[in-house]
Amino acid sequence: MRILYLSHYFHPEGNAPAKRVYEMCRRWVRSGHAVTVITCAPNVPSGVVYDGYRNTWLRRETVEGIETIRVWTYLAANKGTARRILNYVSYMVFAVIAGLRAERPDLVIATTPQFFCGWAGVWVSRLRRLPFILEIRDIWPESIVAVGALGNRLLLRLLEHWERSMYRAATRIVTVGEGYQQQLEARGVPSERIDVVPNGVDRKAFAGAGDGSQVRAEFGLGDAFVVSYVGTIGMGSGLDVVLRAARRLAAEGRRDIVFLLVGDGAVREDLERQARAEGLERVVFAGRQEKARIPAILAATDACLVHLTGQDLFCSVLPSKIFESAAMAKPIILGVRGFAADLVERAEAGICIEPENETELVEAACRLAGDRALARKLGESGRERIAARYDYDDLAAGYLAILRARVPAEAA
Repeated sequence: MRILYLSHYFHPEGNAPAKRVYEMCRRWVRSGHAVTVITCAPNVPSGVVYDGYRNTWLRRETVEGIETIRVWTYLAANKGTARRILNYVSYMVFAVIAGLRAERPDLVIATTPQFFCGWAGVWVSRLRRLPFILEIRDIWPESIVAVGALGNRLLLRLLEHWERSMYRAATRIVTVGEGYQQQLEARGVPSERIDVVPNGVDRKAFAGAGDGSQVRAEFGLGDAFVVSYVGTIGMGSGLDVVLRAARRLAAEGRRDIVFLLVGDGAVREDLERQARAEGLERVVFAGRQEKARIPAILAATDACLVHLTGQDLFCSVLPSKIFESAAMAKPIILGVRGFAADLVERAEAGICIEPENETELVEAACRLAGDRALARKLGESGRERIAARYDYDDLAAGYLAILRARVPAEAA
């Protein structure tokens, strides 16, 4: 097959959408298919283009056999509203143009977030009369309302109308979890039009990561029990709970536990400023790190914090951090309700806490720090019961079978 994939985010960016598209596409290429990804210059989350790239009208490169077309966008940091909307809309416009000029594919995939990327896929597929696979990773506009990023009721109603029109335009909808499937069905999408292909992990990438000693030395972690959060430090992450937990530990005289926050996002600077003002030395901000360093960072970690705010919307989410933590056999402290909690509890892969509850976060960290045998047991269980089940080799093969069913037999 010849597959055209539209994604606002892509390698070398390290957020969940970028990783998913990259992992799927490189496996499809290895299976003999031709894949083209239309994306933009890597710039997440700061809005600053990564070294070695430029924000130009059109740049082509090949990434592990994937033809990659990078289009110009209005660059914006991952915070605020007006500039980010300009970022999304500019991608939509130029992605449609690039999609119409690309060699004719057998089908079009567009992944959300962002919402406007989905609409770019709608227009490319309509104008070229191609099957359209809409990938839903987030429910817009509900998700932006949940984190307080948009409150204009008129605009919200317009976005909701466009949302339902986008669902109707899709030949097939692929979503990343059963919770999202339930939400789509509640919006009138028939269940027979929906497939679930969850996020996962490339287990090979996390093999041979070392003992993490270099990372511990770099960030002054010593022999402390390290609880790491690795990912976007955004409005939905709810990581002010870490500062409150660190405050309680400091009051109790516990200096044996360190929180390591790895990543960047809309609230990172504010959290770091607050931690510095309060003298919370046991909260370390590592900033954005190259994707290739993540296995070494997790190797230096004793427990992985996976956390979102307590919004009902996030009950459907299965954060990719769960799978990476499990691949490294690290126990998970999970502050996410719903499907994620069910997964971690069934796999006996960690300790679930109430989101935004610093008391439970402190208790979980102290329990694992005081019982290293329990921490090892939970980590090993996660590797056996989660990482092995959500390996990208298997997930990419299943996704490919869904795509084959949408194109003529001679192409598939």
